[in-house]
Amino acid sequence: MMKEMISVVVVTYNQAATIGRTLNSILIQRCHVPFEIVIGEDCSTDNTRAICQAYADQHPSTIRLICNERNKGIVDNYYDCLLACRGKYIADCAGDDFWIDPLKLEKEVTVMENHPEVSMVITNWQYYNEQTRGTTSSRQQQYAPITPGHDLLRAIITQQNMSVFHLCTALYRADIFRKAYEDDTDLFRNKTYVSEDMQIAFTMALNGDIAYLPYVTLNYSLGSGSVSNVTDSEKAFRFVSRSTELICYLANKHDLDIQDFMTQRIFELGMHAFRSYQPSLYEETLACEQKWQVRRSFKNTCLFAVMRHDWLWRAGLALRSVFVRLKQAVR
Repeated sequence: MMKEMISVVVVTYNQAATIGRTLNSILIQRCHVPFEIVIGEDCSTDNTRAICQAYADQHPSTIRLICNERNKGIVDNYYDCLLACRGKYIADCAGDDFWIDPLKLEKEVTVMENHPEVSMVITNWQYYNEQTRGTTSSRQQQYAPITPGHDLLRAIITQQNMSVFHLCTALYRADIFRKAYEDDTDLFRNKTYVSEDMQIAFTMALNGDIAYLPYVTLNYSLGSGSVSNVTDSEKAFRFVSRSTELICYLANKHDLDIQDFMTQRIFELGMHAFRSYQPSLYEETLACEQKWQVRRSFKNTCLFAVMRHDWLWRAGLALRSVFVRLKQAVR
């Protein structure tokens, strides 16, 4: 094992159109520290595996291709790849995203080498539209060059200031991840949480400082679809509900006060239930409010009063439809 090596994880499933672009963006990295690419190919039904195999054949000393015999899903695929990493540092890039700075790893590992107290380095990133091939700013919050990790714990789990981080821009210490994984494996493997990146970022902030480099190093792909980008109200309800379970777990375990955020989260759940016009989701919202011990706000009280009566609920939906049409007409 090369102790100073960087391991770059790429998990992919049915991304034949983009996986080559992702791998190319990693292979062009210019870094004084050697790196490997660990690909987790999750039984794609398109040509993704053949493309990955071709890259592995062309770069046998750099790429390790892990071909799953069955579809594991993103959580198990991702963490199995992390555990297979040989490097002292870990980075990752999703199979539909791509790095745009050939010195990304070089800049980040230099910070790591000069600042042993830093557990993770993050950079800026931008959105990439697959249809237009245009980019837009992520409007990520700017940070000090180095910030104590504990100062970011609430921001990481609530993400109220846009996106605090994008893990595909990060480089972090493998030993910290492995220790946290051994101590609380369920935190990372629990499928209820529908997340694999928040746990990593929180763990790094809990165990060190976070360094920020003001460079745009990543194009985050829009248009290919993801679990965190859902439009159906019921699906959105499920995603918000399950991701909030993780937030509550971390907040309770580390005694973080996020009551205001949780009140807003209940309202978000309630609005998804309202738009779906499903009484069962309304009941689930009330159950979540009780389970998470969330104080009821005036806004939530008004929303629940509407949903308590079918005629009022239907009237609210009709009124909302009018507002939506008016808004579209103004555009």
